[in-house]
Amino acid sequence: MTRTAEYTFREYCSSDEPSWLRCRVLSFLTTAYFDDVAASKPLIEAPGFELVAVSAGGTVVGVMDVAVNNSVGIIDTVAVHPDHRRHAIASTLLDRATRRGHALDLIALSAWTRDDPTALSWYRAMDFVESDHYLHVFADRDSDPDEPARAVERTRRGLDLRSAFLHAELADEIQLRQQFARVHVCRRVTMTLRRADRP
Repeated sequence: MTRTAEYTFREYCSSDEPSWLRCRVLSFLTTAYFDDVAASKPLIEAPGFELVAVSAGGTVVGVMDVAVNNSVGIIDTVAVHPDHRRHAIASTLLDRATRRGHALDLIALSAWTRDDPTALSWYRAMDFVESDHYLHVFADRDSDPDEPARAVERTRRGLDLRSAFLHAELADEIQLRQQFARVHVCRRVTMTLRRADRP
């Protein structure tokens, strides 16, 4: 556990869930992930880890969940409550995650993020580099009643397609942006912790 004058940085515990969910929703609200809402906290199985920053009042104001796949830590969630931004919460959580990654002998930390300028700027400032990308395409009747039909040619009889969330190749970006109101470039960013060939 780490303490600063305003915050305690520690492991997540189940009693944190209500304020963890509020922190995540409020932090995502002004980003390209504004509609990525969860009713319960996704589980991160060991050897993954879940870190939080907690205010003096005991409320979660920062989140970093990292799943582990082979020798890579995958940041599932990083979020800072809007009222607590600009206090180095995300960078402190990342520092703790990096130290944990070294202890687990991980070769890298990576994350997927959409084309959100603030998030991309933060990842770049933290020494992440883009390592892959594809498109997220949303076809929604609220944007245009014909969008879902343009995305999916056939649906099961008796079903009325209202929206669809699809993945696409970056090479199709221009064409898809002409057909759909909401298209995001989804980018994987990666921070190297150690070289894969180093013992």
